[in-house]
Amino acid sequence: MTESGRAWLSAQGYQQVLDELDQLLLSHRSGPPRQDGDDDAWARHRWRERRIRYLQELVLGAAVGGAPPDDGVAEPGMVLTVRLDDAAETDTFLLAESGVPADREIDVYSPASPIGQAVLGAHEGDTRPCRLPDGHTISITLVAATPYDRG
Repeated sequence: MTESGRAWLSAQGYQQVLDELDQLLLSHRSGPPRQDGDDDAWARHRWRERRIRYLQELVLGAAVGGAPPDDGVAEPGMVLTVRLDDAAETDTFLLAESGVPADREIDVYSPASPIGQAVLGAHEGDTRPCRLPDGHTISITLVAATPYDRG
């Protein structure tokens, strides 16, 4: 989410969300499976309903494409370069809603992911702890944060 509480999406990502939503709505219009339908059909139907709701909320509340300020702070819409622990190499990714491709080849990490939560609000040079799903804690140093539109 951005400071205003809105999810940030690239223009291409926003269009892809709209396309997926259209496809799901078309396939969902056929209605629920028959009462005597199999459990898999019902599970797919319920999954589609949840995915449609999620995508509708995302589309309605998204901040699309506008670059955040170039202030070196990690926030949605920024391309972040980080160093994990004391590794020599760095990793670069776009901090934005996950599952929605960006305009160019770059990994996308959600602000809700462990790494996204750890770096959110960090300034270049800050080192923060990150608790991974397996229970281990690593340190993450924000090396650079630049607006996606300029990345």
